[in-house]
This record gives sequence, structure tokens and C-alpha cells, in this order.
Amino acid sequence: MTEQLSPIGRCQSILVASDGSEFSAGAVREAIAIAHKCGARLYALTVVQTNPEYEALAPNLVAQADADAQATLAKIQTDASARGVTCETLARHGAQIYEEVVAAAEKLNVDLIIVGRHGKSGLMRLLMGSTTKKIIGFARRPVMVVPRTADVLGKDLLLATDGSRYSDAAAVTAAALGKLCDTTVTVLSVDDGESVADAQAVVERTTALMAAEGAKVQGEVGAGRPDEVIVKTAEARKAGLIVLGSHGHTGLERLLMGSVSERVIGHAQGAVLVV
Repeated sequence: MTEQLSPIGRCQSILVASDGSEFSAGAVREAIAIAHKCGARLYALTVVQTNPEYEALAPNLVAQADADAQATLAKIQTDASARGVTCETLARHGAQIYEEVVAAAEKLNVDLIIVGRHGKSGLMRLLMGSTTKKIIGFARRPVMVVPRTADVLGKDLLLATDGSRYSDAAAVTAAALGKLCDTTVTVLSVDDGESVADAQAVVERTTALMAAEGAKVQGEVGAGRPDEVIVKTAEARKAGLIVLGSHGHTGLERLLMGSVSERVIGHAQGAVLVV
């Protein structure tokens, strides 16, 4: 039987979560740009972190947080409208921000969640915000983490693959994005010391499948620690987006995202899409 990539990877609706800070600015900007490029509906979400006890004790503070949230959403809607993007805004209350983001994504059945990345340096970059980690861990759809200065569209893409079925799902999305943006996708597999032949075989198989889907694709095999090779290759290729597959963990394992993905998100200069 001829092997094919699964016919998924659509992008008809996007949820962008913003806290109104400078660290969300890149996520909002790129979400609007991607929605415009894809002709997608955009949902903008802000979560007011609270609980019934806090609301009873400090109603004035909650009211101010609500006002700030509405101001944030109004600006996003104005910016989206200026690009011709249909944007619906949502403000939710909850004790855990990640729960509200995941619940909204499920209710709206969006194809993509976009969040910002806080600008930490040094060792702090390895400790990704727990909210972002939990969104990636519990959401049942791709999550794009966008640094403030990222520029996704108009640049080549990098797909990092280990040949697993999770990486194949990421390949579908990368192929779809590559075709949509008319950019080249570099397929990278990293030899971590076990077998170069295995990494080469993964690259050849994935590039053949993506090319059959009509994507412009090239392959590359790297050697070394996977996260370092992925980040360095993305920089060398000037990739605007790194695409990774997320392994299907359950329960507490969802909170312990693979160190490769976490380190890539922490150190990449551009956006990272976890499928």
C-alpha cells in the first residue's frame, strides 16, 4: 500500500490567548496575520484569574481586572478588523488560566491555539511558564508559542521529526503551512549518537511523503543534542517557525513535557508549533 499523510492540517479557526502584556504582543500580531493569510476566524481570549472567595473579598479589584480585560480585547478586535479578520472576543473567569484556555478551545473547536512567550534569559528560559506547559499538555489541538519579536509568515519552516506517528502529525501541519505560505520546509532529524542511518531514513521517508502532498521540502540530518541542533538549524535556515510533534502522554505525564520540546521553546528565537 502506498503510504500517505493523513488529510488533516486545516486552519479555519484560531484562538489567541492574551494577558494584555508586552509578552502577548507577538502572539496577537502573528495570530491576526495567520488568520488573514488563512481566511480563518479569530477568537481572542483573556482570562481574569479569580475565584468566588476573591470576588467576594475584593470586588473592586475584580471589576478593574474585568475592565482591563475588555480594553485588551477591544484593541485586539480593532487590530484584527483593520486587517479584514473576523474576530470574536471572550473574557473568562477562572482560578487556573490554562483550564479556561483549554475549555474555550474545546468549546469553540478551534484548529490552533496561539500564546505568547515571556522574555526570560539564562536558566530561566528552561523553566517554561507552567500555564503554557499545561496548555500544551492538556489541549487536544496544536499550540503555537510566539516570542514577542517572532515573524512567522514569509519565512521558511523547520520540521523536527523523530519518525514517530506524533511527528507524522506535525509533518501534515508543516506541509499544509508550507503550501499556504509558499515557503520551503526543512525536514530535520537528529542523530543523538545511536544511528545516523536511522535519522537519514526518517528524513528521506518524511520528505517523500510531504513532497507527494505538494510541499516544497528539503531534508537535513543533524548530530548532537536534539534541542541544540534544532535551534541552531532554525537559526541557520532563518526559519520563522519550528514545528514539533507532541507525544501522547496522559495524567501527570502531561505536565512533564519532553525536555526537547521545552528546551526548544525556551531557546528558539522564532515561534514553535507543538502539534
